[in-house]
Amino acid sequence: IPHVRQYNEDRDVTAWFLVDLSPSVGFGSNVSKTDVAVQFTGVVARLLTRRGNRVGAVLYGHEVDTVVPAGSGRQQVLQIMHRMMHRPPAKPMPGGTRLDELLRHALNTIKRRSIVFVVSDFIAAPGWDAPLGQLASRHDVIAVRLYDPLEMDLPDLGLIVMQDAETGEQVVVDTQARGFRHRFATAARRREAE
Repeated sequence: IPHVRQYNEDRDVTAWFLVDLSPSVGFGSNVSKTDVAVQFTGVVARLLTRRGNRVGAVLYGHEVDTVVPAGSGRQQVLQIMHRMMHRPPAKPMPGGTRLDELLRHALNTIKRRSIVFVVSDFIAAPGWDAPLGQLASRHDVIAVRLYDPLEMDLPDLGLIVMQDAETGEQVVVDTQARGFRHRFATAARRREAE
């Protein structure tokens, strides 16, 4: 007796966007990382919903402050983008970004196996790797790193005041000093490798 297997394309996909909108994501030399996050989320969400799939979002500033339940259609994508663009900017906090809070919240919120996009610059307090691993064991996780070239190479601008976007700490530095720019680039590459 012959057997015929018929495969149906999996159309009922749910995707979640876990978006870090902490203070460091507001940085950008030409375009802010926040704008890049909004554009990325909008494009990918629209591509998914055009095929009848559902998308949702969890937004993080100082804490998880917005959850847009999964839905489908163009209006759903516009709602997510609107929530991302029209929110007060996060202010620096002692201890910096707690990305682990966003990931743990997602572990408790997303019940059904989904595609999960973690959109962040990953400039955060340590401890987010374990919840990311737990999330990846339950869902298909895609990490999207927001990046700006000035985070790696500091130009010669003379004396400037630099402020840590996460903590608000300020320090005056002399960017004319080659040694300082070299140490900055070395520290940036080391952080990149971690």
